[in-house]
Amino acid sequence: MGRIEIIRDFQDPVDGSSRVLRIFTPEGYSRDLSARLPVLYMHDGQNVFAHPESARPETWCANVAMEQLERHGQLEPWIIVAVDHPRDRFGEYTPWDYPAARVRARADRYVRFLIQTLKPWVDAHYHTRPEAQWTATMGSSLGGLISLYLGLAHGDVFGRVGALSPTVMWSDSEIYRRWSSHGRRWTRIYLDAGAHEQLLLDGIHLDYGTHARRFFTHLKRLGYDDHEVCLVLEPGGQHSERDWARRLPFAFRWLLC
Repeated sequence: MGRIEIIRDFQDPVDGSSRVLRIFTPEGYSRDLSARLPVLYMHDGQNVFAHPESARPETWCANVAMEQLERHGQLEPWIIVAVDHPRDRFGEYTPWDYPAARVRARADRYVRFLIQTLKPWVDAHYHTRPEAQWTATMGSSLGGLISLYLGLAHGDVFGRVGALSPTVMWSDSEIYRRWSSHGRRWTRIYLDAGAHEQLLLDGIHLDYGTHARRFFTHLKRLGYDDHEVCLVLEPGGQHSERDWARRLPFAFRWLLC
């Protein structure tokens, strides 16, 4: 079995706060100190692992999915670094202001923390492959949006992006306008949603299924090939950890292999 370490007071020098990290290392990691492993950074960390100290009874079960895929020879082991969100989750995962939702963008602070503080610390304290091709980021909903933003703005750091039920319609679909060309670097992007997945948030209609399809089409028109971007639309899929956990094994196989 792999190990999950919870660090509850990791200092964020960007704003002086403490963050909670949950770090999964696969079985055998400590036995072979010469092995260098790729790293997946996941958002909404309190909901990522099947663990008694997770925030929800139903989580992504990312550790279980990773271990099962490795056990069956379908995926090499990855380290997973999950970062809990703060009280202002919407602001943290929003790259551009969204007045209609009364949200001020704070994503750039979070991005600086990930790139300037967290990733260097992880690469210094764990046996990692630091290159972009072996560094992934993944999240759902607004966590999917911030994952895509990381791939857009910092593809030289995060070469693999997983966006489950991404809120790409947020901030009046600004990410469509910002993502205006192929990055011309090694890239792999996984998108999914329930085929008819929708939410109504404070009067704002969020149609995840339609926009996942539209954003996939947008990337294809920019020249992304089939080996670079993948779309899964699940019939009956809803906006919940249970649904993301169900799709996660395929997402891992496509994105992380």
